[in-house]
Amino acid sequence: MVRNIGFEQARDLMLDYAEPVSIERVSLEECAGRILAQDVVARESVPAFDRSPYDGYAFRAVDSACASEADPVILHVLEEVAAGDVPKQDVTEGTAIKILTGAPIPRGADAVVMYEKTKFTETEVSLTEPVCSGDNIVRAGEDILQGELLAEKGSRIDCGIAGTLSSQGETYPQVYRRPRIGLITTGNEVVESDGEVPEGKIRNTNRYTLAAEVLRNGCEPVYIGQAGDAIEEIADLIEKGLETCDALLLTGGVSVGDYDLTPAAMERAGVHILVRGVGMKPGMACAYGEKDGKTVYGLSGNPASALTGFYAVAMPVLRKMTGRKDFIPQEIMVTLADDFPKKSRCTRLLRGRMDLSEGTVKMHMSQKQGNVVISSAIGCDVLAIVPAGSGPLSAGTVLKGFLL
Repeated sequence: MVRNIGFEQARDLMLDYAEPVSIERVSLEECAGRILAQDVVARESVPAFDRSPYDGYAFRAVDSACASEADPVILHVLEEVAAGDVPKQDVTEGTAIKILTGAPIPRGADAVVMYEKTKFTETEVSLTEPVCSGDNIVRAGEDILQGELLAEKGSRIDCGIAGTLSSQGETYPQVYRRPRIGLITTGNEVVESDGEVPEGKIRNTNRYTLAAEVLRNGCEPVYIGQAGDAIEEIADLIEKGLETCDALLLTGGVSVGDYDLTPAAMERAGVHILVRGVGMKPGMACAYGEKDGKTVYGLSGNPASALTGFYAVAMPVLRKMTGRKDFIPQEIMVTLADDFPKKSRCTRLLRGRMDLSEGTVKMHMSQKQGNVVISSAIGCDVLAIVPAGSGPLSAGTVLKGFLL
């Protein structure tokens, strides 16, 4: 067990125990946001044939070589071909085929002209300028070539990947199962949010705050329950959660007070504690461990501290479990839009919202950055890292940060 290490070290230590969960096939209609468990290689070219991008006429470019306004070239129209149809005739010298958007290019034709640039009747089309071979033809494979790597294993399925899968006839792709993440709340002072709150008690905000983040990161939140300040109660919930879940998040009881019993309960449940305390603020108090390859995160009971610990350490591990190849949050440089008046004896993570309106990445932060201030997470999409030993920071200070 190590104590009071940097959050990156704690994160990397926990990542060593994380692997993607099992694989399943899911309907493409339900795959948005899921993580591919297979490389996608094109089985077919798209489009599969040369086609027209416009309504117009297909013909031999050489036949238009001498066309002009004063001396137009007249071609005989053989037939009309709509999208989804196949030409019945070949284009030969002096002929053309009327062709609609998306229709296959007829044999013998090597150019298309938009109908707006012609004069035409049902049987003839008049060209007033020359065109080059290949003009206005969408070539087979222009979008996708057979054998091309389209998406890598570990990619998050967005609309582009969904459409590309569909273009290859892949309607039940292999994806990683969503990891089940158990949520446990501890503390005699905590009551559920849907009832009356007796004097001296607080609502269970951590349950819903973390459930929202677990879901946003591609996992399935599972509420295991709430335990009082008793080692046996907490250990029982940990054991229950590990039976059915892939990882556990606990909140509360990880400091050094008389009622901070979560680390002892983790050990009683057979969890090997790897990290005890991380050198950052908020979220310094914590206990991270594993049992049988499943990671367990004892986070602070203070909502903002719990959330910061989740972002800094647990979130990358959960993302790796989903199969994502980009599980480490993207680092960026941010410019503070506001002053931050406090000193930072240890590394501090500031919550904020990105602003790109002036062409630079500015971060607006709530001045309420305390451990218990969960409202500062509203709209939060970036964390800025204040180095240990920093004094008060003025607006315009540039810091390293990472996206959420």
